[in-house]
Amino acid sequence: MAEQLQKTDVVVIGLGAVGGVAVLPLVSAGLRVVGLEAGSWLSTRDFAPDELRNNSRDWPQSVQKANQEVPTSRANESETATQGSGHPMMNAVGGTSLHYWAQSWRLSPWDFKVVSETTRRYGAARLPADSTVEDWPFALEELEPFYDKVEYALGVSGIAGNVQGRLNSNGNIFEGARAREYPMPPLRSSGFTDMMSDAARRLGWHPFQGPAAINSQLYGNRPGCLYHGFCDRGGCHVSAKSSTAVTTIPEAMKSGLLDVVTHARVMKIVTDSNGRVSGVEYRRGNDTLFQPADVVLLASHTYENSRILLLSTSGDFPNGLANNAGQVGRHYFSHHQGAPVTALFPHNLHNWYGLPAQGVAIDDWADDNFDHGDVDFIGGGNLWVHTNRRPMSAARMSTFGRAPSWGSEWKAFIMQNADRSNSSYIQKTTLPYESNYLDLDPTVKDRLGIPVIRITAEYKENELKIAAFTQDKMEQWFREAGAVEILRSGLGRAMGPSTHAYGGTRMGDNARSNVVDRHGFAHEVPNLGVLGASVMGTSGARNPTLTAQALAWRTAEHLAQNWQRIAGA
Repeated sequence: MAEQLQKTDVVVIGLGAVGGVAVLPLVSAGLRVVGLEAGSWLSTRDFAPDELRNNSRDWPQSVQKANQEVPTSRANESETATQGSGHPMMNAVGGTSLHYWAQSWRLSPWDFKVVSETTRRYGAARLPADSTVEDWPFALEELEPFYDKVEYALGVSGIAGNVQGRLNSNGNIFEGARAREYPMPPLRSSGFTDMMSDAARRLGWHPFQGPAAINSQLYGNRPGCLYHGFCDRGGCHVSAKSSTAVTTIPEAMKSGLLDVVTHARVMKIVTDSNGRVSGVEYRRGNDTLFQPADVVLLASHTYENSRILLLSTSGDFPNGLANNAGQVGRHYFSHHQGAPVTALFPHNLHNWYGLPAQGVAIDDWADDNFDHGDVDFIGGGNLWVHTNRRPMSAARMSTFGRAPSWGSEWKAFIMQNADRSNSSYIQKTTLPYESNYLDLDPTVKDRLGIPVIRITAEYKENELKIAAFTQDKMEQWFREAGAVEILRSGLGRAMGPSTHAYGGTRMGDNARSNVVDRHGFAHEVPNLGVLGASVMGTSGARNPTLTAQALAWRTAEHLAQNWQRIAGA
């Protein structure tokens, strides 16, 4: 029997990148909030700049609850799903915002209107026939104020390319209009990124330094980045990275209205006899507790959002909470991050250390920024190169067929060429399809005997064609910069677990094809909100975090402004 706790206004499940943002506007409106986090608080002492521990031993992710429930995956229903060895996400106050790359992109205007804009420009036949993609229920202009609020609350460095319609060629001229500049200038460039920028300009392209949730200077009493680069799989020991654990969560706690409960393993969301959410049941140690609330906000990342809903069955929702229309787990996709291009140069690049968010981008081939009349796909890719090299990663570099992969010849090659290669990072459009979905695995369970999520998904022709096209562009860029060898990685097919996972609780006006409405509240359960990339219907050529955070802030503000109606108070 669960111990019943004192009722609160709002329970937020998960205090990561999105839940950690949502709590600030909630308490600012005077609402009492309980944040349930499966992990613990981590401190700067937990974030030693240690490549072996962070990058090879996968610390601190390896000690988290998430690694006990790694999703299984398969390309299609004819295959048996298998389970990998590590979960891409982690549990802690601040979540994956503690150790992510911190690239903080806005979506482009096209990403909100993929169906209508593709139809207008190329005809409806250009849309993949088996894709379930829909236009978002609103345009970029409606989300822009919330992008702005998050950028300033967290601290994002960058240079705008379009401020109220005024273009700046030093920024991204393809971006949608924004109200004002970033709160900080961009992270510093390097000799390598300057070299790549010069090469892009010779090609007639438009390079710019990308935005990052990392301080480039003192901001909010947190110092600027030290550029040592060990934070790409670990936290920042000086708190220059703008994790919610050092920004919005501490700020919300100052109000006295936020109670952070760590080591809280959520079992299910509970509903009352009217089919409304009444609270959350969770385990903490050996205790089972029930936290009553007027409203529940689910913010536990894409895989866990669908998993918790599917596990929260009741008489009113026999197939899972908010799933009577059968949409929980549907319209799933993960970002098409594969197929990088690696280059070897005839000289040193002076590319030691630095960090993945310290780079230069090309958006000429992203989204619908170029005429697709002569290609047979829609969407595109953001080309990204960055300054980021450490000893162990350098030793793992490709030999480009010029030396064996071990022995004295390999050692000699590495000694000469360790600073002469670079591998690109290409973010590419991915669309949702009817055959790509999430459900509960029928056989694989976690340590508590609870089914893990099963991913059934594969990249389709549209995505594979984008990969080949963007690899061509990336090779062209590297060769213009002087590369003498090019290595293309395989395009891949199956969509395994990813930090850039979308869908499963998609947002839209049509309750028959979406789980939540345009404000992020479930069509079938009016006092249940869902936060995160799981509500997004398109990926763009972008990391999802900033968009998911802007949506979370928007949902929280909508709740505060419509409290009486949503909470039923």
